[in-house]
Amino acid sequence: MYFLKSFGLFVVMAAFLLSCSSKPEADLIIRNGLIYDGSGNPPVKGDVAVVADTILAIGDLGDLKAKKEIDAKGKAVAPGFINVLSWAVGSLLEDGKSQSDIRQGVTLEVFGEGGSAGPLNQVMKADVMKYFPKEKFDTAWNTLAGYLKLMENRVSPNVASFVGASTIREYVIGEEDRKATPVELEQMKALVNEAMEEGALGLGSALIYPPGFYADTDELIELAKVVGQHNGMYISHIRSEGNQLLESLDELIRISKEANVPAEVYHLKMAGSHNWQKYDLVVQKIDSARKAGLRITTDMYTYTAGATGLSATMPPWAQDGGFMEFLRRLNDPVTSEKIKKEMLTKTNSWENMFLSNGGPSGILLSSFRKDSLRKYTGKTLEEVAKIRNQTPEQVAIDLIREDSSRVEAVYFMMNEE
Repeated sequence: MYFLKSFGLFVVMAAFLLSCSSKPEADLIIRNGLIYDGSGNPPVKGDVAVVADTILAIGDLGDLKAKKEIDAKGKAVAPGFINVLSWAVGSLLEDGKSQSDIRQGVTLEVFGEGGSAGPLNQVMKADVMKYFPKEKFDTAWNTLAGYLKLMENRVSPNVASFVGASTIREYVIGEEDRKATPVELEQMKALVNEAMEEGALGLGSALIYPPGFYADTDELIELAKVVGQHNGMYISHIRSEGNQLLESLDELIRISKEANVPAEVYHLKMAGSHNWQKYDLVVQKIDSARKAGLRITTDMYTYTAGATGLSATMPPWAQDGGFMEFLRRLNDPVTSEKIKKEMLTKTNSWENMFLSNGGPSGILLSSFRKDSLRKYTGKTLEEVAKIRNQTPEQVAIDLIREDSSRVEAVYFMMNEE
């Protein structure tokens, strides 16, 4: 399959071009391919001529000449795929070639699930600099627009971004578990407005993780109203994809209705075997909202596992105040015992990732910061517990403490059907 960076809006010009006595030369012609235009219509056999990054003509281009020609007989020629939930924000700074996605046909990376590259205050900027120091990377941005401008002409794919509700909250409130004051809420709304004026697609939330977890529905409605003034949309990793899935979907629908904005469920899934039967109820709820006139959409999660931090196995209150406060609590014997107890307790008050995957055997450790711990990469939490002769919950706490990071993990919690 051959992928074009952008089809956009085009007019078939082949007949006109071929009738000219002085035939313009294209940079590239892809001939004899099955052309898919992205509309969902059946493919049409033909040629595509390109000049620079613009499609010059589509159709039977006859003897139109080009600097380079590709015979695509038996292959599909299509617009590039859109990665609607990309986490390449940092990796594109390291390597703008984006070969892992480009070679799969992805030509647009969309950022902003909960967190975004801006706006950044001084504390947030200092945290970014830990991972992307200015000696090695061009990190001269503080706003979302600044980051997107930085990406221009230095990366292979196109990029776009939502502004993260968690980023906005952290900018104004920090990582505290509390309600925004009226003054703080106005500051947050002003930041959202600024980001929308800079070109953000809308507001993105990730309500399963701190500090996004600390935002109540009313706060999100107020921020989404600002987005609506710019014809943006609200996207969300909803508050629960497991035990409280239906209730969390109700929250998204309410935000859409009261803010008068389109809303999308980011990576729709049913997490945990005891929630797999909710699929039909989820579809009914979304269909009902759409029939009522709300613009509710979803993108489907097509994997049986999800990936996030090992910290997701622990209650949100333990992470109140940010990672250093989290680490302090893990190092406190009394508090860590309380955390372990809650990890082993079924609950609907937070998304307990320790229990939602069938237990520690369903949690695969995937990434560590420290070399000394990388021997555990690819092992389950249960396997590491046996190696270290500890309980799985104690291992989870100790690995975060020892690595001084949230420790990346893969959670097997979905059903293929």
